Amino acid sequence: MPIESTLRTRFERGLAAPICLTWELTYACNLACTHCLSSSGRRDPRELSRAEALALVDEIAAMQIFYINIGGGEPMMREDFFEIVEHAVARHVGVKFSTNGTRLDAAAARRLASTDYLDVQISLDGVDELTNDAIRGLGSYERARRAMDNLAAANFGEFKISVVMTRHNVAQLDEFAALAAHYGAQLRLTRLRPSGRGAQVWDELRPSAQDNRDLYQWLLARPEVLTGDSFFHLSALGDPLEGLNLCGAGRVVCLIDPVGDVYACPFVIHEDFRAGSVREAGFAPLWRDSALFASLREPGSAGACASCGSFDACRGGCMAAKFFTGLELADPDPECVFGHGETALAQRHGERPTPTPDHSRRVALVLSPRR
Repeated sequence: MPIESTLRTRFERGLAAPICLTWELTYACNLACTHCLSSSGRRDPRELSRAEALALVDEIAAMQIFYINIGGGEPMMREDFFEIVEHAVARHVGVKFSTNGTRLDAAAARRLASTDYLDVQISLDGVDELTNDAIRGLGSYERARRAMDNLAAANFGEFKISVVMTRHNVAQLDEFAALAAHYGAQLRLTRLRPSGRGAQVWDELRPSAQDNRDLYQWLLARPEVLTGDSFFHLSALGDPLEGLNLCGAGRVVCLIDPVGDVYACPFVIHEDFRAGSVREAGFAPLWRDSALFASLREPGSAGACASCGSFDACRGGCMAAKFFTGLELADPDPECVFGHGETALAQRHGERPTPTPDHSRRVALVLSPRR
C-alpha cells in the first residue's frame, strides 16, 4: 500500500491529539464580513474567562499539541489576548492567529515580532479597496494594508495573507501572489463555505465551475501557496493538490468556540456537530471519547459517490459545504467538479440548516483610517 494511502487511513481513524486545533477566542469583532463563518460581531457574555483560557492552554500543552490556530471574531479585541498568546508560547505551544489587522498598530507589531513560535495571518479578500471592502466593510482594506506595513517595519518576518476565494477575486490570483511577494509573506487561500453568515451569500459569491477549474490549475502550478486542504474537492480534476486531501473533522481537526463548546470542524458551528464543552470535562476527554468524534472516525462509505471513479481523489468533498446547503453527508460536494453536486442540490428536500449561534451586529461598522 502506498505511503500516502497508509497515512490517510491513519488520519481518518483519528489521532491522539488534533494536528490542527482552532480556538475562536471571542465572537467580538469590529467588522461585519458578509461571509463570516462564525457570524461574529457581539461578544458573548459567557466567553471563557482569563483563568479558564489560561487553564485550557495548560491542558493543550499537556496533550503535546504542537500549535493552535487562534481566531474569532477579532482575537485582538480580548484585553488578555497577548497574555494568552505569550502563556501558550511559554508552554511550548506555537500560535497561529488570524486577524483583520485593525488593531495591529506599530506597537503591537513590535510585540508580536519579539515573540517566538508565533505566526500572524492577515485577512484580505481583494487586492484593491473596491473588491475587499464589498466583503469586509468600508475602510478594512486600508487598515489591513497598514497592519502589513507595521509587521514589515517591525521585521516580523514571513507573515501570511489569507484570502477567501470568491467569484469576485478569483481573477486576482496573480496580483495576490505579487502582493505576498512584495511583503515577503506567504499567500494562503481558503474556500468559501456556506457557514455562518456565509450561508446567506454563498450562492452569490461562490466561484463558478470554470473559476474552480482555473483555481485548480493555478494551485497545481504553485505548491508553495498554502490552502489548509480547503480545495481537496478539486483534486478529482487530476493530480492531487498539496495536503492530506480528506475531511479532517473530528479526526485531525476541531474547533473550540469562545464559550468553550467543542465542534468537529471550524466550519460546522452547529448543535449537530457539537461534541461537548471544555467546562464540563476538559478538552482531552472530549477529543478522546466523544461519541460524535468516534462516529466521524469510523470508515465511511462513498455514498452517492460510489459509482464515481474519482472518489479516492476528492473523498466526497467538504462535510460543512454539504450540511449547510441541505445535502446529506453521503451526497456529493455541492461544488463537485463533475456537476453531481448541482444535481443533488436540485433534488434536495427541505430547508437548509440554520448556522448557530449568531452574534452578528445589526449594523456594520465603517472604519476610519488610523494614522
